[in-house]
Amino acid sequence: MSFIHDDFLLSSKTARRLYHSFAKDEPILDYHNHLPPKDIAEDRQFRNLHEIWLEGDHYKWRAMRCNGIPEEYITGDASPREKFMAWAKTVPHTLRNPLYHWTHIELKRYFGIDELLNEKSAPAIWEQTQAALARPEMSTRGILRSQKVRALCTTDDPTDDLSWHKKCADDGFEIGVYPTFRPDKALAVQQPEAWNAWCDKLASVSNTDINNFSALLTALEKRHDFFHSMGCRLSDHGLNRCYANFSTEAAASRIFDRYRSHRTKRLYPEDHELLATHIMLHVGRLNARRKWTMQLHLGPVRNNNSRLAKKVGADVGCDSIGDYPQAESLSRFLDALDTENSLPKTVLYNVNPADNYVFGTMAGNFADGTTPGKVQFGSGWWFVDQKEGMEWQINALSNLGLLSRFIGMLTDSRSFMSFPRHEYFRRTLCNLLGNDIEAGLIPDDDELTGSMLKNICYANAKAYLGLEVS
Repeated sequence: MSFIHDDFLLSSKTARRLYHSFAKDEPILDYHNHLPPKDIAEDRQFRNLHEIWLEGDHYKWRAMRCNGIPEEYITGDASPREKFMAWAKTVPHTLRNPLYHWTHIELKRYFGIDELLNEKSAPAIWEQTQAALARPEMSTRGILRSQKVRALCTTDDPTDDLSWHKKCADDGFEIGVYPTFRPDKALAVQQPEAWNAWCDKLASVSNTDINNFSALLTALEKRHDFFHSMGCRLSDHGLNRCYANFSTEAAASRIFDRYRSHRTKRLYPEDHELLATHIMLHVGRLNARRKWTMQLHLGPVRNNNSRLAKKVGADVGCDSIGDYPQAESLSRFLDALDTENSLPKTVLYNVNPADNYVFGTMAGNFADGTTPGKVQFGSGWWFVDQKEGMEWQINALSNLGLLSRFIGMLTDSRSFMSFPRHEYFRRTLCNLLGNDIEAGLIPDDDELTGSMLKNICYANAKAYLGLEVS
């Protein structure tokens, strides 16, 4: 039997029945990823496995560094084939890391390859996949069709002109390619030079003179309106923790003036937190008004390795789990919006599994009888989007909330090879439920459990997010 077989991860007869009967054939709504929309608009044809698999995958880069691979063969000047061979050399050392599962399920689903990847098998796999990638059905649009993707949401700065999203729509491409509003740079006053340059860019694209704090908020609102016109229905925010330093708009304006005028050389953490609180509340209100969903990705410590960050850049595999206190500030931020009836649908993503119960219980505090699962405890994220982390998240959500209202999995990926992450999640979910049924913990009732599975895999996200999707 091949390693990736029909019943991979399914340890009981009931788990296998649930997966094959209810989960396997559901389509995909990938509502959060970092795919480049340009590649979809141009229907990019990848030339080799490096381009489609290794070009931007910092999960793999991190593993290669841990295996002692020189940076030349990761993000450096080595040839694409040399970089792939360095990855193949690393793969056997990833045993029990989720990368071992993902590597082989992706080779199986995209290329029908059952052979384990290692230094010996790598040359033949390189040649075989290079020939396969030249086929028209392996272009970006072909991949989306073959993986049964109905819609996806990229991650986009408010200053983006969204021209590639427009091209996809104008082409009549049947799969929805929607932007997500990610205004993190608006908060980054602690880096005044970069923040001012970004404000200048925002001023230009919004046709707004950003000479005061009110003008900044107006410019963001204009871009929010533009994103809405382009089909956007989600914002996304990558934060260490929620901001909840409430003060007057006059105080926020004074801070804005100091940093925008370049008058201050000293940075105060409380300045950043106060300004960020006001901006996040502003975006939350805009989301509520437009009936968008707000995604809060909370908890990482980013770019720990300053040497590598200086050499290679940000987001290259040198991030880790943070141990920030989350509960109080998250509660105060959500409550501030809820108090003024401006809390949008919200998904909370936790990167620190120690906080699963904090996030799981926080989500239930703000149900208001308007939207099932209005505040969601989102899927396992980043370091916990593997089998064990998914199980932890599913169990916490089940114990503390309503698993049946969960909007399911996403890839959070930069690679077009990552859509089998949905399959990986579905198999994990079916294995948990199947084992519960066989243990007598939940009824053996296909109408009950099967319909819940279908909803979690696709229908819940479709109903919750309000995207135009078939």
